Amino acid sequence: MTQALAQDAPADALYVNGTILTMNDALPEAEAVAVRDGLVVAVGQIGEVEKMAGPQTVRHDLDGRTMLPGFFDPHGHANMVGIQAISANLLPPPDGGGTSIATLQRILTEWTEAERAFVERYGIIMGFGYDDAQLGEQRHPTRQELDAVSSDLPVLVMHQSMHLGAVNSRALELAGVSSETADPAGGVYRRETGTNEPNGVVEENAFFAMLGLFLGRLDETANLQMAKAGTQLYARFGYTTCQDSSSSAAALSLFQALGQRGELAIDVLAFPLILTSTDTLTPPLYGPDYVDRVRIGGVKLTIDGSPQGKTAWLSQPYFVPPEGQGPEYVGYPAISTELAMDKIEQAFRQGWQMQIHANGDAAIDLAIAGVKNALQRHPRHDHRTVLIHGQTAREDQVDAMKRLGMVPSFFPMHTYYWGDWHRDSVLGPARADNISPTGWAYRRGMRFTTHHDAPVANPDSIRVLSATVTRRTRSNDILGPQQRVPAEIALKAMTLWAAWQHFEDDRKGSIEVGKLADFVVLSDNPLTVAPETLETLEVVETIKEGTTVYRQS
Repeated sequence: MTQALAQDAPADALYVNGTILTMNDALPEAEAVAVRDGLVVAVGQIGEVEKMAGPQTVRHDLDGRTMLPGFFDPHGHANMVGIQAISANLLPPPDGGGTSIATLQRILTEWTEAERAFVERYGIIMGFGYDDAQLGEQRHPTRQELDAVSSDLPVLVMHQSMHLGAVNSRALELAGVSSETADPAGGVYRRETGTNEPNGVVEENAFFAMLGLFLGRLDETANLQMAKAGTQLYARFGYTTCQDSSSSAAALSLFQALGQRGELAIDVLAFPLILTSTDTLTPPLYGPDYVDRVRIGGVKLTIDGSPQGKTAWLSQPYFVPPEGQGPEYVGYPAISTELAMDKIEQAFRQGWQMQIHANGDAAIDLAIAGVKNALQRHPRHDHRTVLIHGQTAREDQVDAMKRLGMVPSFFPMHTYYWGDWHRDSVLGPARADNISPTGWAYRRGMRFTTHHDAPVANPDSIRVLSATVTRRTRSNDILGPQQRVPAEIALKAMTLWAAWQHFEDDRKGSIEVGKLADFVVLSDNPLTVAPETLETLEVVETIKEGTTVYRQS
């Protein structure tokens, strides 16, 4: 079977000699694809597709590799990925070398020397990605330990969850934070045992305020460099559409500037914060079409924090409470119930698509209640409100999401990166087994998506795929085998269903005639390799509208 447009001109390019997985149930696999003017004009049997060729048509030999639709990011933070790209890499293995507080100090010191021009220009030492769960000390660095890196310059290190971090004494001083400073609403300054003196660890809104203060030192040159670096990293992992969730007006301006210069290789889909940035939701940027590769799709609301950082809002206590908290500790909301209900209702009233960040099941209860209330007031047949993360969603909550027409976007990479931590410290074995419950959604016939939440993790499409299919932890445990899904379903969650989540499946998400020629070429076929080897697949090439934007060197 072959699908083709009426031929009014030869194809610009043919893709042949490999496995082509289309994500189109009517034609799941093809021998060849023809592209003209950035669109797919034929897909199917090679003999038929080759009829679209002319003297100038370029033949791309896949050399036995596997081509799929380009990956579509259902949730990430492209601008923050840029921050990761220019900061000291404190990630634990396999993505970095952050294994102890001593190694964090060493990496930060080496980065400071290597990036002397940056440090002198902006007066800040930055590190990204430490994870207390993977440090030998099993705790966060203190301000005194960061003072050992520098006592003169502010030192800011970001936890891998991006919901908390640690700073040195100079940073606390510049931020005006002392023993007299009260915790902000929806945030915490952790204190030294038995005193009110800040120990340097800052959570949620306290962390975001600190981040904003010191990132505010960066000028336009640095910010443009970061935004561009973020999209380039996405392309390296096979994404042809990335997302900038929680966008600020400033971030949108950066992406617009890059787009106008022709420096965005892939599409950027933005979701500004409903609490601060709704003034950005104006045409033409807010609408169905991309303008210079940038589009605003709707709004974002955050209800709680991070389970691995133990700031997510649960209905039952944490298995092991964090330092300074008692056995009844369940985390906390980032905003009040009244404000959350009001903002969800506002999104429905305005007709905005909404993403709701809710990790803990108490936060998910509030998200569901808000959507139910908003639908009663403003009925919408196909709103596709997205529950972001839904890490600890209970089975009754998955049922409720299906009834209400909500789309769960899960974070199954947690099963690899923090699965052991969830089992042994955060949630305990029973709840950890059902974290990111893709299996429950799959068995209910729901379309769901899977994400990496970059920069919380690298925008690593292969790790997303592997974790969704295997749910294998760092220690080689299988966390909740009942929540595994087949590779074909996992791929749809990263391509066609992700495009559908954002009302873009008419042009993206599958290799079909008339859709954009957005492709990714993998080293092998994810449907035929053994599931336990999925993590070894490599992104060989990323193609955006017929143009190669990344090729493995």
